[in-house]
Amino acid sequence: MGFLQGVFEWIPVSSEGVVALFSSFLIKDFNSVDLALFLHIGTLLAVIVYFWKDWIDLISFKDKEFLRFFIIVTIISGGLGFFVYKLAENVTMGSGLLALMGLGLLLTSWFQKKNIKLNINKDLSSVIVGLLQALSAIPGLSRSGSTVFALSLTENNPSEILRKSYLISVPVVLGSSLYLYIKNPAMVVVSWPALIASFVFGLLSLKLLLDFSKKVNFSKFTFIFGILCLIGALWQFLA
Repeated sequence: MGFLQGVFEWIPVSSEGVVALFSSFLIKDFNSVDLALFLHIGTLLAVIVYFWKDWIDLISFKDKEFLRFFIIVTIISGGLGFFVYKLAENVTMGSGLLALMGLGLLLTSWFQKKNIKLNINKDLSSVIVGLLQALSAIPGLSRSGSTVFALSLTENNPSEILRKSYLISVPVVLGSSLYLYIKNPAMVVVSWPALIASFVFGLLSLKLLLDFSKKVNFSKFTFIFGILCLIGALWQFLA
């Protein structure tokens, strides 16, 4: 489970949905969605370690524009995400959500290929990103895919899109993890090996993915994962 979380967290295919799906077959002690969300702590630590310079810039107020964006996204996704989580607590991953994610990534690919940027107010852009990040509490709706799509509406730099997408995940993941710890402290005792695995594999796969995104045209990058989502949705539907 830790390996799956570490690898799938960064790509536009829901790591929460993948981990929840596998854990529902392999682990009976915990709610599968809870375990999937809890394992995000490992990849959260990977983000903190990998982007340590960005965190220093953020807390030292060097990048005030991104700090404002970060705060708005955190407030919206943190507040709304809790209610989405409660509604989706017993929801299983559906092919419809995966297909929707695939179509969103294909649209992102088209935006990137045509170099299209919407003329949206920065605060409104922050609100859109926050809303889509909150909805990713639904198993099957990728957080990274949702935020990559939202960020690509106003940003064409692939490195910036991915960097912002990963950085804004930290407060929401931290909040949900604390809630899950209060809800079920025993989960920490049982799942700590998975947390270590998700951190190690998360750090390695994060570096590989960011290096890959720099070498491949971002429109092709999102197109590939969009097609993979649609294939996965079709496979789930037929199964």
